[in-house]
Amino acid sequence: MAIWMRRLARNLALCTAGFLLAVAVALTVYVERLPELHVWHTAVLDAEYTRDSPISTFEEYQALEDRLFAQLDERVYRRTRPAGADSVNRYRRGSLADPARWPINWNRSFLLQAQHPRRVVLLLHGLTDAPYSLRHLALRLQRSGATVLGLRLPGHGTAPSGLRTVTWQDMAAAVRLAARHLDKLGGGRPIDIVGYSNGAALALHYVLASIDDPSLPRVGRLVLLSPQIAISPAAGLAVWQARLGHLLGLQKLEWNAVHLEYEPFKYGSFAVNAAALAHRITVENQRRLRQLAQAGMLEQMPPILSFSSVIDATVEAPAVVTQLFNRLPAGGHELVLFDFNRQAGVEPLLNWNPDPMIDAVRSATPRHYGLTLVTNRDRQSLAAMAVHWPSERQTATRTPLGLSWPREVYSLSHVALPFAPDDPIYGGFPAGPGPGIQLGNLAWRGERGALQISASSQLRLRWNPFYAWLEDRAVAFLQLE
Repeated sequence: MAIWMRRLARNLALCTAGFLLAVAVALTVYVERLPELHVWHTAVLDAEYTRDSPISTFEEYQALEDRLFAQLDERVYRRTRPAGADSVNRYRRGSLADPARWPINWNRSFLLQAQHPRRVVLLLHGLTDAPYSLRHLALRLQRSGATVLGLRLPGHGTAPSGLRTVTWQDMAAAVRLAARHLDKLGGGRPIDIVGYSNGAALALHYVLASIDDPSLPRVGRLVLLSPQIAISPAAGLAVWQARLGHLLGLQKLEWNAVHLEYEPFKYGSFAVNAAALAHRITVENQRRLRQLAQAGMLEQMPPILSFSSVIDATVEAPAVVTQLFNRLPAGGHELVLFDFNRQAGVEPLLNWNPDPMIDAVRSATPRHYGLTLVTNRDRQSLAAMAVHWPSERQTATRTPLGLSWPREVYSLSHVALPFAPDDPIYGGFPAGPGPGIQLGNLAWRGERGALQISASSQLRLRWNPFYAWLEDRAVAFLQLE
């Protein structure tokens, strides 16, 4: 019996060793095939703000930001070669994507003050993004009489390596610091928040926290663009890949994607940790929403105006309906959905049909919020109209927008909503030559796989043909016009 047991143990050990060796070989081959990392993927910028930083004011946040960008220059830019005339790498000085080509570095936090502010507004950008994404709206809000703070969230605006270690709690702490600064500038009046994508999740988190914590400045109104209410649960499991990479010293495993960094105010590369933190904040928000709903406290939510495309490959678009708006009691809320271009005739080619989502939200009973659908006037026309159903009602009004779908565009995208058609980087119709790279109409044709910029990235719509209408709606909702 003892001999049999020893043989069994030896065989199990050999099998286990063989299995581990096979896994090690497979992992080695997999890692070797991954793209090479560069200094902007590995640089450690320890002047970044965290929730444990000894910082209590926005002025101190900006001073720390000065140190952070000095580190970026020293530890990244000075370790790369100067750019040639045709370079598009943002981390090479003088390239077409170098942020220094622009008069203002929109990777940094900014404060636009109105002479006699009627509102104070906090702007929160999305994941991998920078304050540039809400620049158009910021300038319009200032012209309309608002003091506007565009916050650079921790981990952003510098190098993609910042996304390897940042947490959503770091971001949430920065939001609270900025809110307190606006509270002081506004003399205690409620602040308004505009959140884009992951910034919308942070905005919602702040609002939910302020209901419980009377020490936090109150929110007057909330505007959400492409809100990240839920994302794929697989994002929450991605953190184990990063942990394995850290354990084995394989930094490549800490990245979901490593791409050419050709955008001056947005990362192309995406760290595994970024997906994990995005999932975690949505889970936390859902937990708090359920708790407040059970306690009957969602009546304290400020009015929300939200804009989403019904076709969105980044977040789970229906979640804004099922996991946010359908939970809200009456309170002046409105959901705006941008339909796909019904005249394009793409229905047979779509991977999913958004019609059931539209029909479900339109006919929901009770529906304590207004619903607006931006869609074609009819299937034979590119002209757009807004179909609006008031809260609790099934009868709609139809208003022409005076805007049309571009003929070659079949839908908006997650990233398109905050960008005007004349944006110098992402616009389809720039007002004139900009200081650097233009990406709005990028659609080169040739052999597949030959370019460092993928075909899917080129064809993704980067600007919003209905931006002027969206901007007017947001400004009116914030009671500035």
